[in-house]
Amino acid sequence: MNTNKYRFNAGYIIGISFISALGGYLFGFDFAVIAGALPFLKEQFQFTDVQEGFATATLALGCIVGCIVAGTVSDKFGRKKGLMLAAAIFLISSLAMAVAHNSSAFILARFFAGVGVGMASVLSPMYIAEIAPQHMRGRMVAINQLTIVIGIFITNLVNYSLRNQGADAWRWMVGLGVVPSAVFLTGVLLLPESPRWLIKAGLNEKAAAIFNKIGGAAYASDNVKAVQQSLTGITKINYRAVFEKAVWPAVVVGIGLAVFQQFCGINVVFNYTAKIFESVGFNQDDQLKQTVFIGIVNLVCTFIAMWQVDKLGRRPLMLFGAVALCVLYIISAVLLQQKSGAASWSLLAAIGVYAMTLAPVTWVLISEIFPNKVRGAATSIAVIALWLAYALLTFTFPILAKRLGTYTPFYIYAGICVLGFLFVKFKVKETKGRSLEDMENVFGH
Repeated sequence: MNTNKYRFNAGYIIGISFISALGGYLFGFDFAVIAGALPFLKEQFQFTDVQEGFATATLALGCIVGCIVAGTVSDKFGRKKGLMLAAAIFLISSLAMAVAHNSSAFILARFFAGVGVGMASVLSPMYIAEIAPQHMRGRMVAINQLTIVIGIFITNLVNYSLRNQGADAWRWMVGLGVVPSAVFLTGVLLLPESPRWLIKAGLNEKAAAIFNKIGGAAYASDNVKAVQQSLTGITKINYRAVFEKAVWPAVVVGIGLAVFQQFCGINVVFNYTAKIFESVGFNQDDQLKQTVFIGIVNLVCTFIAMWQVDKLGRRPLMLFGAVALCVLYIISAVLLQQKSGAASWSLLAAIGVYAMTLAPVTWVLISEIFPNKVRGAATSIAVIALWLAYALLTFTFPILAKRLGTYTPFYIYAGICVLGFLFVKFKVKETKGRSLEDMENVFGH
């Protein structure tokens, strides 16, 4: 579809994309808050290494449930209602974590927070991909990654500011999650429903009105026809449809990308900042300060990714990220083994590379590679794979670090980056500038 002939309402597109992407802020908040809260939680609840890994990984287990719920709710009731439910669950669970009286209550509340985060991690990028015109889609979906890193950055700043509030500082850290979830819930009320979902539900006039607001009457007419054609013969979405011959290649790519994004290992730096830098002699104040530096680098490099994802394309960024991370992990492992504080610089560089490449581009690809007829189910499956990989990664790191040294896992992650490079090179096709309706032709052959 030639988008040059349409007049797009860029302000409207950016506005609704940003509101939807606030779901990413919840992801960033809960992702980062554990790094600041964990030292206090370990002291209060006397966590072992296994319990520490489980308390961190529990978020991911909840996210897996959230992905399943998101796929079902969004296909049956719409993307908007799914986003509202995600915000409500996160708000309630944030309060529950803050008042938890023992480790079991905290872990259970964190599990439910994961349900909300998991729903948002599926629905926010999927909603944006279904709203945004193809020439803007990469940048708009990358807004979701931007709100994730803003959530991480602000949460790290708040954690650092609360570091001297005593043994209960962690309660303030986790409890403040009610603020972004309330803002997100309010914002979602203002969003239109996804026009592609409306067409699937037979509400063509409502869909046309939204497309018209995005790009004018001609854009609305062309898109309604294209979406209708892509849905021909589909009356009800089910998970069995993702195993069809025309769809399965895209699902394999989505799962592979999701698993690689997590097994590449960078999230142990986000979640176990204190443990990693304690191993090279940093005190607790310096450990929390490192989380702020990580947030700054993450934020700046995400802006670079948003600038380049629709220019350079998806594959070049993914390939560069895999190679650069491999090199930086080997350097970091050597420095950690030598107990050198210089490891902080190589790990910060790794954060920057990840933020420019694998972090945003994986979400862009997962949101766009699946055909309309199975997008909800297929996206859920890919993101479930992502959260399973995250759970395994975060659960195993403290165990590996204690038995083999903090540096050893980074050699493993370097090897995984080599495998990830080969996967992207031979399995992932470029999607820059392609319409969502054309994805079956891109990955189905």
